[in-house]
Amino acid sequence: MKPFILASGSPRRKELLEQANISFTVQTSDIDETIDPVLSPEQFVQSLALQKAEAVFNSNQDAVVLGSDTVVVLEGQILGKPADRDHAKEMLTALSGKQHSVITGVAILSSEQQKTFFVETRVQFWELSNAEIERYLETNEPFDKAGAYGIQGFGATLVREIAGDYFAVVGLPLALTVRELSHFGITPNI
Repeated sequence: MKPFILASGSPRRKELLEQANISFTVQTSDIDETIDPVLSPEQFVQSLALQKAEAVFNSNQDAVVLGSDTVVVLEGQILGKPADRDHAKEMLTALSGKQHSVITGVAILSSEQQKTFFVETRVQFWELSNAEIERYLETNEPFDKAGAYGIQGFGATLVREIAGDYFAVVGLPLALTVRELSHFGITPNI
């Protein structure tokens, strides 16, 4: 079996693959994540996932490499990671009481094949008071996450409901990813 590499420094993606009992190593890449306004959000996350995977695959061509990226989309606008506290507050205020999409793109590469896909999950926030937003900002959780929240942490208290794959909101659509990895010879260790 080929070595399997996760091309992501995300602790959440690492935890999800560990949850699925898949053996892997982590190797991050440094790519430009500037939002390309020409691409749709679905195209953008798949493009970034592929760029991350390719950057690692270029020096590991005997491996299977997985790259992934997640964005939050509100009213057609991509919300990436906040630049600072004020930007995070602005994002959370915009998301308050509204439904948005979380789109996660995945790319899997080997020397024989390549697969890219995305999963979209709809998330509805509660109407948030300024005090609730400030309390969440105090957790420091929003600052390294798309849309300025993490559903797997205290950010779960902001979410009224979701429609779709919870794990895609966390950062990796786990069940679909495991199924796709099986086509590359990567399977859970059970």
